[in-house]
Amino acid sequence: MRDASRWCFWRNGRPGADTTGPRLAMARPDGFKSRGHKSPLPTARQHITSARAASIGVAVVTAVLVLSGCGGPSRSAPKVITPPTTTTLAPPTTTTTTAPPLGPGDSGPAVLALQQRLALLGYWLGTPDGQFEDSTEQAVYALQKAANISRDGLVGPATQAALSSGVVPTPRSTSGYVIEIDLEDDLLMFVTNGKLDLVLNTSTGGGYTYTDDGVTAVADTPTGIFDIYRQVDGMVIDSLGQLWRPKFFYEGFAIHGDSSVPPYPVSHGCVRVSNEAIDWIWAENLAPIGTEVGVY
Repeated sequence: MRDASRWCFWRNGRPGADTTGPRLAMARPDGFKSRGHKSPLPTARQHITSARAASIGVAVVTAVLVLSGCGGPSRSAPKVITPPTTTTLAPPTTTTTTAPPLGPGDSGPAVLALQQRLALLGYWLGTPDGQFEDSTEQAVYALQKAANISRDGLVGPATQAALSSGVVPTPRSTSGYVIEIDLEDDLLMFVTNGKLDLVLNTSTGGGYTYTDDGVTAVADTPTGIFDIYRQVDGMVIDSLGQLWRPKFFYEGFAIHGDSSVPPYPVSHGCVRVSNEAIDWIWAENLAPIGTEVGVY
């Protein structure tokens, strides 16, 4: 159906008049005149052109309104949309905490467990009591010597590994009861029929030159197979120092107690053990007269 806006109705020569009367006339094409009127009517082309212009104007306005309502151009400033910020989190950091090594002065369950393990392997330290004192340090020295690791008396990772692995020295004798003194590792071992019974840290001849009563000598411990031939249950003092409860195995060389037994050779040639260790040797009668002593 055609749009009514494209048609114009006339009556009595006035546009827009009432169209219900009997003299209704409809616009004609160019060249025709309405009956009863001397003035020409607007042509159909003119009406169509005007209607098209009006229609275009309405369409433009409508389009502007539609665009404005749908986010198109408007007088207000354009809205800026900021993209969300992405935060990249660093991966969590894993911190490994290493417990400090056990050493002299420590006490508690960890020390007790250490002592029990050392005693089980044969490293003498007396009765385990959870106190890291001299006898425990001496036992740790002996373990470190057997494992050929740093001899610092502290139970760090390397010492703990040696302890867990059950490192012990290997005796040389194969029969009988023998006290073995290993000069290379500086260890004293009690051995029965080739089986290791107990181990002590020791400090033997330091290899240095010294002079005593005008005689110059080298601080060496003699090697060979000897026997305990003399012992003194007390302190012996001579020109070279003090020997606590010594057990002599060759001339003036003895296994004896001392207040200082470092994990390296320092003596004039005797075999030093701690005072606690020599007291235990006496108490358990582990080195009676005639006991074989092998030094190598």
